[in-house]
Amino acid sequence: MINLYDILEAADGQLFGEASAVLFTDFCLDARHAQSGQLFVALRTEQGDGHQFMREAAEKGALGIMCQRPPDFDTDGLTVIVMRDLEAALLNWAHIALKKFGTTVIAVAGGAAATAAREAIAAVLSVRHRVYKGEETSKGKLSLPLALGRLAAEDQFAVLEMPMTQRGEMSDLAAIVKPLVGVVTDLNYGSMERFELSDWLAQEYKALVASLPQNGLAVLNYDDDHIRALCQATAATVLTVGIDRGRVAFGADFTAYNLLLARDKTGFDVRHSGERYLGRWIPLLGAHTLYGVLAALAVGNAYGVSVAEGLQAIKTLQPLPGRLNLLEGINNCMLVDDSFDANLPSTLAVLEWLRDLRTPSQGGRLIFLLGDIGELGKHTIRAHREIGKQAAEVVDVLVTEGDLAAVAGRAALDHGMDRRNVRITYSPEDAAASIASWLQPDDLVVIKGSAASRMERATRALLAKAEDAARLPRYDAQDSERFAQILPRQTWVEVDRSAIAYNVRRIKEIVGADVTVVAVVKANGYGHGAVAVASTALNNGAEYLAVSAIGEAIELREAAIDAPILVFGYTPPNAVRQALRYGLTLTLYDLDLARAYNRIARELDTILRVHVKVDTGLGRMGLLPEQVTPFFRSVRNLRNLEIEGIYTHFASADSSTEYTRAQLQVFENCLAPLRAAGLQFKY
Repeated sequence: MINLYDILEAADGQLFGEASAVLFTDFCLDARHAQSGQLFVALRTEQGDGHQFMREAAEKGALGIMCQRPPDFDTDGLTVIVMRDLEAALLNWAHIALKKFGTTVIAVAGGAAATAAREAIAAVLSVRHRVYKGEETSKGKLSLPLALGRLAAEDQFAVLEMPMTQRGEMSDLAAIVKPLVGVVTDLNYGSMERFELSDWLAQEYKALVASLPQNGLAVLNYDDDHIRALCQATAATVLTVGIDRGRVAFGADFTAYNLLLARDKTGFDVRHSGERYLGRWIPLLGAHTLYGVLAALAVGNAYGVSVAEGLQAIKTLQPLPGRLNLLEGINNCMLVDDSFDANLPSTLAVLEWLRDLRTPSQGGRLIFLLGDIGELGKHTIRAHREIGKQAAEVVDVLVTEGDLAAVAGRAALDHGMDRRNVRITYSPEDAAASIASWLQPDDLVVIKGSAASRMERATRALLAKAEDAARLPRYDAQDSERFAQILPRQTWVEVDRSAIAYNVRRIKEIVGADVTVVAVVKANGYGHGAVAVASTALNNGAEYLAVSAIGEAIELREAAIDAPILVFGYTPPNAVRQALRYGLTLTLYDLDLARAYNRIARELDTILRVHVKVDTGLGRMGLLPEQVTPFFRSVRNLRNLEIEGIYTHFASADSSTEYTRAQLQVFENCLAPLRAAGLQFKY
């Protein structure tokens, strides 16, 4: 509960009008999700100004408002606190509330295993104590006070993740919450945008460990050299945790060994102080989660919970939404939704788990759906390439979603992954659709991506039970619209790939199943992004692509697009070998060119697919109508050319119906004698 007078003390603020409420159930930052009894905080952030939504929060049931300027509407029934600095007030309040209640703070820091540690520590300590578990509601320093909004005087322990987002921040966070226990699970290399080297991260975690008092406790990862070195940085008691995978983990105070990594659970034995605890299972996935489990056993043991009791408590742990959460997928496949967020270590940890599953006894294919991973700064391309490289070694099928994830897809191809097993898409829905029709029982599909990539939408599309959508992380699709409303001076152009997908589907519905839709993506997809538009079109009904020049076609091929591609423009004979290597279809409109193409194809003992272009009035390349029949008489004996199609180009189809109909009639007149001679064209 949040006390008005604690807020006033923390903020050095003043009431605007009478106080209608003194106690509040929790903080709220988003007026759309305000609930009865909450205290709305009208923060100004990069996304906008919360003062614009104070009325909405009040209408939703908020009893109080923290703001820098008072509302311009009737505040009868509201407690309004006006202050100079909202962020400072929240941070001061966190310090005041923890000190007032005398709550023992357990601070958890790290990467892929930190959330598992938070959950496991809370579960183990709850055997003997009342424990408050601070859940992550936002990123950055303010997530600490926001996570403490429901703290009560009866809570003996508060387990909090330390949400570091910039250098030097850990010492500030530690000064606010004054932890008695500090847990460091692993280095969060995912924050590369702000922390370029692991040494910087180690320094931040050192600040946490160094802040612990002499009667405190530090629980450290023994397997990580950087973290193990922090033993020398604290006056507190130190306990270490490790996993025996053929390394040095048997020097740790708490060790997991004999790991059994399954698709739906993790098995292990534990060694501590000469005692062994055998045949333990938890419903969490991946070896990296065991660092959190071992840390929980260490903390619990220090506060009166035996190892046996702690192991019993962690059996009840359940994955959080979007964090390696096992769900039932369509066609009886298994979905593992890890779409809450992503960074480099958490993604590599998932791939390491999949690597451990590659045994004959596990059965089924391993399929990895990867969305873009953000906040990697100058390391973005290198990190995505590393993910693609490792995916090529581990998974059977890789599906990428987004421009950055496509880098991983191309890296997988570079490292020998079969092109048929790499699918590059540009929306979560297309990523799901690319595999939905051929999923089988026992297939394991892992969905991973940063919060901004919205990969939970791919998971939702693959669920067997619609009601399981409630177990997915919730990211509000209206956010981008709201940001645009709040910040009207910002201007950008956004390509709506969902609209492109819808338009292609409608075109396909109109023309019918027997008509092939060709997506023309020349000139970089007319400025919309050739690779993205091509992939989106192919995933929604198009079956063929067309470009202007061979270089554009090669770009698509190198992006793992295997659909037929027609090159509209002139291709010189010296580029035909390259066209054949990439499986391209060329345009013909000249007899000498046809003979040159045929000769090159014959030398390579292959067939070159071509389309013949007729100029019916545009005045560009193409056979004139009177040249069409003689041309076909001449090329009929060129055995290494396959004339797949014949086409023309309308000059003004979007403006002059009359001229277009005239061109169409000319084209039909050209086709009539060819059909009479028995010539048939696929297109």
